Amino acid sequence: MSKEIKIIGWNVNGIRAVHRKGNWSWFESIQPDIFCVQETKASPEQLPEEVKNPDGYHSYFSSSQIRKGYSGVAVYSRIEPLEWREGIGVEKFDEQGRVLTLHFEKFILINVYVPNGNSQTAPLDFKLEFYEELLNYMNKLRSQSPIIMTGDINVAHEEIDLARPKENEKNVGFLPEERAWIDAYIQAGYVDTFRDMNPNKAGAYSYWDLKSGARERNVGWRIDYFFASQEIMPKIKKSEILSDVYGSDHCPISITIEI
Repeated sequence: MSKEIKIIGWNVNGIRAVHRKGNWSWFESIQPDIFCVQETKASPEQLPEEVKNPDGYHSYFSSSQIRKGYSGVAVYSRIEPLEWREGIGVEKFDEQGRVLTLHFEKFILINVYVPNGNSQTAPLDFKLEFYEELLNYMNKLRSQSPIIMTGDINVAHEEIDLARPKENEKNVGFLPEERAWIDAYIQAGYVDTFRDMNPNKAGAYSYWDLKSGARERNVGWRIDYFFASQEIMPKIKKSEILSDVYGSDHCPISITIEI
């Protein structure tokens, strides 16, 4: 007998800050089946118990080894995975705490925080190489089971995916060589679930610059995604952007899948 499960992804821009500001209560009230967090900026020992080990969840973390308060991903799952692992097998990426993979009975879930491409620790060439290595990693795993990949991918794919495409054509996050990697993922058989289900929906964003008050004006970017390999797409019933949830410069995204 099949059932529906909800998977939520959220770049929290500091998990301790989200907890301190009271926004962690949103997760506690929603109680998704699986919760994928990016940019935790913390290691497990720095977290309060209710964040480290929420009741009813198995918790998994990958934290930055190069400096504290940087990068990091976590997954909270009501369903215990068959196995799990950190990283993609490339040390310079794995030491930044950017990927967690959980193997479930019907699919493999990959939670990703892509380098922004605009910093000393994650410059553009580093970011572009990460896209390539991640795709290679996903393709290897796909021979075992269908793939669901979620995270802050740090690029808007098409003009519809950001409020001001013309002004950002030469800016990191909307460069042609970055956008081409989203094309490559799609050509490899991974579906952008939100755009597939909402092909013409404009003004649907997941990130806004906090300093300029962009969220109030909805001057945003859609840079957070759920990708699914084509063979599991018939099982995905919804793909949503939860733009009414605050606490970060990103909002959560979700899919509902029948397993």
